[in-house]
Amino acid sequence: MPAELRERLVELLRWIDPGPAATHLVSDISGWWRDPEVLAALGPALVEPFRAARPTVVVAPAVTGLLVGPLAATALGVGFVPAHKPGDGRLPAGPLTWAQSPPDFRGRRVDLAVRERHLGPGDRVLVVDDWVATGAQVRALYDICAARGAEPVGTAAVAVDCPPEVAANLRIRGLLTGTDLHG
Repeated sequence: MPAELRERLVELLRWIDPGPAATHLVSDISGWWRDPEVLAALGPALVEPFRAARPTVVVAPAVTGLLVGPLAATALGVGFVPAHKPGDGRLPAGPLTWAQSPPDFRGRRVDLAVRERHLGPGDRVLVVDDWVATGAQVRALYDICAARGAEPVGTAAVAVDCPPEVAANLRIRGLLTGTDLHG
């Protein structure tokens, strides 16, 4: 990945204090989406470590994964499958394959679903997301792949802030690390 992209991603990241009731700062990554040069560079940078694995499809979870997922799919020249969450307000019609994540950094278990007709045996799946803090949603997406007979080849994320052993186990590669994010 070009050093300029890494520097720009860090520069555009903001930490926001949500108020007196909050126990921690909240990341604001909206600057990534506003910068056209960053937007153009994200897809190719995310997929580069996985090109040799020859993914046939990119899967990404709602909500912000739906921004970076299509960028990665376009860079690979493959299709994109969104993973939906029931809390997003609208689930797609038709048969869905569901999985529930282990507890995430807030202790929540997240339900994810993909349309069955878009993922199946023979698919080599690259999971893509903007930020991986625990790997919980990645695990749920890998479970969906297994249920559909698809093979996850790994996960590409803009920011990887999970423990190194989790990243290694789930084959997660990121453009930024916890050190980049927190200084």
